[in-house]
Amino acid sequence: MSKSPSQKPIEIKISTVVAVSAIMHSADTQALDAALRDMTGGVADFFEDDLAVLDVAALPPGSMPIDWAALVALLKKYRLNAVAVRNAPADMHDAILAQGLSLDSGKTRDDAPPKDGPTAAAQAGAEAQVMVIDTPVRAGQRIYARGCDLIITAVVNNGAEIIADGSIHVYSSLYGRALAGASGNAQARIFALAMEPELVSIAGVYRTFEDGFPAEMARGPVQIRLAGDRIDIHSVNPVTPVNRS
Repeated sequence: MSKSPSQKPIEIKISTVVAVSAIMHSADTQALDAALRDMTGGVADFFEDDLAVLDVAALPPGSMPIDWAALVALLKKYRLNAVAVRNAPADMHDAILAQGLSLDSGKTRDDAPPKDGPTAAAQAGAEAQVMVIDTPVRAGQRIYARGCDLIITAVVNNGAEIIADGSIHVYSSLYGRALAGASGNAQARIFALAMEPELVSIAGVYRTFEDGFPAEMARGPVQIRLAGDRIDIHSVNPVTPVNRS
C-alpha cells in the first residue's frame, strides 16, 4: 500500500494582505474617538475587522505622548486591528514593539534607486498590467488588485469587497464595497455600468450610503472620483458633477 505524501506541520506561501492606512494628525485618543465615530456614522461594520497600519509622520512637533495601549483598544472598538506603525521615530520604537506592533519604515519600491536597461522596462510593463475578473464577486469575497487597475465583467454583490491600487472598472452592477487608489493614488476612479454600493473609497477617503445611493445615478454608467477631500459622483457622460458628499 502506497503511503500518502507527508504533510509538513506548516507551510509559508506568498499572500496578498490588505491593510487600512490610518494617518494620525493627533495623539489625543478622545479626539480620535470623536473623529472615528463621525467617520463611521455609527455603522458597526464600517471597517469589518480590517488590518490597520498607523502612520505617525503627520503628527505635529511636540504632540502629546501616544498611549499605544489605549490607541490599539480604541481602534479595536471600531473593528480596526492595528498591526504596524509607519514612520515612527526611534524614541517610539520600544513602546510600539511592547504592544506587539511591527515597525514600518514607509519605504516602497518607488524609493529604490532607478534601474537602467531591460530590467527597468520589464518592471514598468508589469506595473501597467490589470487584473481581470470574469465571474460574479460573492458576499464575503474580497479581491485586491495590487499595483494595478481592477476590471470586473460580472456583478459585485452586497457584502463583497473589491480593492485596487489603481482604478476599478465594473462592467456590470456594483452593490458591495469598492476601494480604489488603496495605496494612496488620489487620481484613481471607480466606474460601473450600474451602481448602488455599500461604501466607496478613493485613496482612503470614504463615503457610505445609509440613505441610499442617489436614485438619479443608480441605473446608468457612473464614475466616482476624488475632489480634494470630497467624493464626487458623476454620470459617465456629463462633465458637471451631479451629486457631491
